[in-house]
Amino acid sequence: MTLQKILWHPDPHLKKKCSEIGLVDDVTRALADDLLATMYNAPGVGLAAPQIGEVKRMFVMDCTAKEEDPFARVLINPEIVWSSKETSVYNEGCLSLPEQYADITRPAEVRVQYLNRDGKEVEEHFDGLWATCAQHEIDHLNGKLFIDHLSSLKRTMFTRKMMKMKKERTRDE
Repeated sequence: MTLQKILWHPDPHLKKKCSEIGLVDDVTRALADDLLATMYNAPGVGLAAPQIGEVKRMFVMDCTAKEEDPFARVLINPEIVWSSKETSVYNEGCLSLPEQYADITRPAEVRVQYLNRDGKEVEEHFDGLWATCAQHEIDHLNGKLFIDHLSSLKRTMFTRKMMKMKKERTRDE
C-alpha cells in the first residue's frame, strides 16, 4: 500500500469521465489498497481513483462511525441501478476541496451494482451517509464534483478559494 497525493480542484483529472476496468487483477487490487490507505490517512469516508490521478471507474468508502470497526468497500465499475424518490440533504465535503462544504440534496437511498475486489458482481443497498457517499464518489467517476450541484456563482467562489489554497500550498512545499 502506498499513500498517494490527493489532487485538488481545479485539476483536469477531476473533470474526466473515467474508463471501465476490464479485468480485476493484482494491479486493480493494488490500486484499491492505495485508495484505502490514502482515504484513511486523509482522513475521509470515500475516495475515487481520479482523485489520485487514475482515470478508472473505482472508488473506496467506509462510512462507519469512529467507535465502530472499519468496514471498507471497494466498488469497481459501480452503477446506480435504483434511487429513491425521497431525498436527503448532507453538508458535503471532499478531499479534493479541503475545508470546503455545502448542503447537497441527493436521493436518500440508492442501490448500486459493482464488482468487488475479487471481481464478483455485487448489488448493495445504501442509505444515510453511505448513500450520499456512494453518489458523491460515482459523481467523481463521471467528472463531476459536489460543487457542480451548486449555482455557477457558488461554484466560482469555491474554485477561487481552491486556486488560492493551491497557490499557498505550492509556495509552502
